[in-house]
Amino acid sequence: MKKPVRNPSRAVANGPGQVRVIGGRWRGSKLPVVDSAGLRPTPDRVRETLFNWLAPVIDGASVLDLFAGSGALGLEALSRGAASAVLVERDPVLAASLLATTQRLQGGQAARVVQADAMHWLPTQPRASFDIAFVDPPFATGLLEPALAGVLPLMRDGAWLHVEGPVDEPVTLPGTWSLHREGRTREIRHALYRHRPVLTAGDGTRAGVDTLPVDPARPDVPDLERFAQ
Repeated sequence: MKKPVRNPSRAVANGPGQVRVIGGRWRGSKLPVVDSAGLRPTPDRVRETLFNWLAPVIDGASVLDLFAGSGALGLEALSRGAASAVLVERDPVLAASLLATTQRLQGGQAARVVQADAMHWLPTQPRASFDIAFVDPPFATGLLEPALAGVLPLMRDGAWLHVEGPVDEPVTLPGTWSLHREGRTREIRHALYRHRPVLTAGDGTRAGVDTLPVDPARPDVPDLERFAQ
C-alpha cells in the first residue's frame, strides 16, 4: 500500500485525505490517510475485487496486514467478519493513526497495531498463526521477496496470501502455493494465492484444496467464487 520509500520524518499527524471501508459492519467509516511520503492506500476498486474473492473464507479468519499504512486492508477484513487482525507498520505516526482509528471503531479491539519494522518483526512470530495475509511493501525497496519469505512460515495450511506490487515485479512462491486470481491497474499487479497442502488420502492422491470445484477454463486453479455459490 506504500509504493516509493517513505521518509518517516515527513509524516504529519493530520493527513490530507481519507479512504472509506467498503463493506461490512464498518461500511462507510472513514480511515485517515496520513500525509507521509509515498503512502497510497490500495484503490477502492482493487479492495472491492479482493474482498469479493475472499468473501467465502473471511468469516472468523486470523489476518495479517503487513506494511499496513492506512490499515485499509486489515480493517476491511475485520469489517467483513474476520476474527482478528494484526496491523504492522514501521512509521510511528502512521501506527499512532492506526491505533486511534481502531479505538474509535466499535469492536476495533479485534485489531492489534504493531509499530515495528516488518522484517524484524516477522522472525519473532509463531508459525502457522494466520489464515490470510496482505503483503504490500513500498515499491522500489526490494522488500517483496524477503517479506514473502518471512510471511510464509506464519501461514496455516490452506491459507490465502494477497500480494500487491509493480506490474513488472515477479512473485515467486513455493510449489505448495498456487495463483487463485489476479488483476492489474496501470501501476500495480495484485494477486491472490492459496496454500495447497499435500495431504495423503491413503492412496497417494492429493487432498485439500485440490478437491474444490475448478474453473473449466483453468483446471489447475480452484474457482472459489463458483465454490461459494
